[in-house]
Amino acid sequence: MEIDQLRELVQSALDDMKARDITELDVRGKSSVTDYMVIASGSSKRHVMSVAQEVLDKVKAAGLQPLGTEGQGAGDWILVDLGDVIVHVMMPDARSFYDLERLWRFDADDDAAAE
Repeated sequence: MEIDQLRELVQSALDDMKARDITELDVRGKSSVTDYMVIASGSSKRHVMSVAQEVLDKVKAAGLQPLGTEGQGAGDWILVDLGDVIVHVMMPDARSFYDLERLWRFDADDDAAAE
């Protein structure tokens, strides 16, 4: 599956489950782990778990095997590793505390300032 198709599949799963505040970060050249990070919020721990499960279900239905998941027991923050795309589904408090968007944008700003 092409990376753009994978990104669309993830977006579709998040939209279907009514995930909130969906953000996609292009981290190519900033991370050797992945190309894109998708961050979304859920309205409750159960919602976070359901959203992450929908991503897993859609990916598996498309014939892909996720590389791994983390955090399914707690439900505050679930990470779904799809290789080229890593999906973070978080409770708003966890998302605010860890502020991944600022962290990765800060790196981008540093790169731009260095040029």
